[in-house]
Amino acid sequence: MDIILFNGRVVTMDEENIRCEAVDIKGDKIYAVGDNEEILNLKNKNTKLIDLNGKLILPGFTDSHMHLLGYASSLQKVDLRDAQSIEQVIEKTRNFIKERNIPKGHWVLGTNWNHENFKEKRFLDRNDLDKISKEHPISLIRACYHVYSVNSKALEVLGIQQGKLPKVQGGKVETDEKGIPTGVLTENAVWLADNAINEPTLEELKDMIEEAAEKACEQGITTVFSDDFAYLPSRDYKKIIKAYRELIDEGRLKVRINQQCRLSDMDILEDFLNEGWHKDKGDKNFKLGPLKLICDGSLGARTAYLSYSYKDKPSTFGMIGYSQDELDELIITAHKEGMQVSTHCIGDKAMYMVFDSIEKAQKLYPRSNARHTIIHAQITDEILINKFKELEVIANVQPIFLNYDLHVVEERIGKDRAKHTYNWKTMLDKGIHLTFGLDCPIEAFDVLPNIYSAVTRKDLNGYPKEGWLPEQKLSVYEAVEGFTIGGAYASFEENVKGSITPGKFADMVILEENIFNVDPDHIKDVKIETTILGGKIVYKRGK
Repeated sequence: MDIILFNGRVVTMDEENIRCEAVDIKGDKIYAVGDNEEILNLKNKNTKLIDLNGKLILPGFTDSHMHLLGYASSLQKVDLRDAQSIEQVIEKTRNFIKERNIPKGHWVLGTNWNHENFKEKRFLDRNDLDKISKEHPISLIRACYHVYSVNSKALEVLGIQQGKLPKVQGGKVETDEKGIPTGVLTENAVWLADNAINEPTLEELKDMIEEAAEKACEQGITTVFSDDFAYLPSRDYKKIIKAYRELIDEGRLKVRINQQCRLSDMDILEDFLNEGWHKDKGDKNFKLGPLKLICDGSLGARTAYLSYSYKDKPSTFGMIGYSQDELDELIITAHKEGMQVSTHCIGDKAMYMVFDSIEKAQKLYPRSNARHTIIHAQITDEILINKFKELEVIANVQPIFLNYDLHVVEERIGKDRAKHTYNWKTMLDKGIHLTFGLDCPIEAFDVLPNIYSAVTRKDLNGYPKEGWLPEQKLSVYEAVEGFTIGGAYASFEENVKGSITPGKFADMVILEENIFNVDPDHIKDVKIETTILGGKIVYKRGK
């Protein structure tokens, strides 16, 4: 059936025809855009007419970095996002065990605690978690997902004890002054806990993905760049690929997927390359994308890797997941084989190391239009910003990070250095490609607060009044670009998605209010009314 959407405020994100009133859809593609009269003249007896009643319609949103399976898994964990003290964490988790009737000996999992929100201003440790239960192994994940806190039962299950500490490259099992494990695991050491959790079956994986994809529909998201390969304890990426492809064959996946392929060491990368997966172009619904590497940690946990010591903790520079030689080998290998590379880098030193590897790769195997990406790209300086332009590297950023980080970045690195961080307007003005992501479940699965953050430079409570580094504010149009054409460019798909243009996929979102006309402070509260994927309505608010 053909569909005509008319009487709307269509912002196409296509500079050839930015604003119009109506869209004609034939099959899964956009056939024509224009004013009401010319598009309605295209209707026939099989055309379904949808009156937009003046509402705003945009291209479907692309979330350029999140963890779809991680989000699905988080729905089965106690959410500690709102905990304001360690006592509240203890109470919430006790209630969770009781409500779920979790048997003794079974793992209890939680997410999203943030010690900066606690009155105690410290990490959770095993003594805190032991007050919840000594009969359940417990693992509670900090909001950044780079720090886990576990109780004594979990340490026992993991075989971690004084004098018998596992050595983890790029991670640490914290101990007290007596060498006794505190229950705090950082960076790669968090895998010790992850690997102990029972692995879901293929059918369970499919159910989890389907549930999370439904949430994407609710947020107007039609394409997701998801980092899923490290989700399973077995690191069996083939099982995850199989789950997605079976869902597509069964007609159960309501979002397009670009997989950020977390292949963390040379053994698994070589297996991936030898199997020929990097040559698998996928289809319109599922693509295998870039090599994904996590190079450092988070600013909040002081594990982002800096070229200078933290101002509020001079004893540390953060943590790095790879040596320069290891990064070189991984990035050069992937680049040589024609893969994109997307690296998690929050600290400036981590970015310098990655740029060094990219420069070496390009010198050895010159390749134009490689579109390598740095995810987060937070603690930049003028030299790094220029490197993005020089090496044509995409900055994949998460505007909502300002909600927390604007309160701590000056404490962490000093006011002068902070002036050159989160500099998205400067990047755009230099011609650097930006794409935006939510980083769910680290952050909420919600696009509009991200657009608000990019436009206002405020936290979700409206602080500071004029915005933090207000000269870095983006226009609403620029912020929407980050979630539309920016994401399409990052996956070499700007010719088939990212704008409402004839010939492209009919992926669109209808908003209940026009975010180009409302008070910028209200943008975060605007709701999604309808999501259209490939010409089919996959979500309608209230139905």
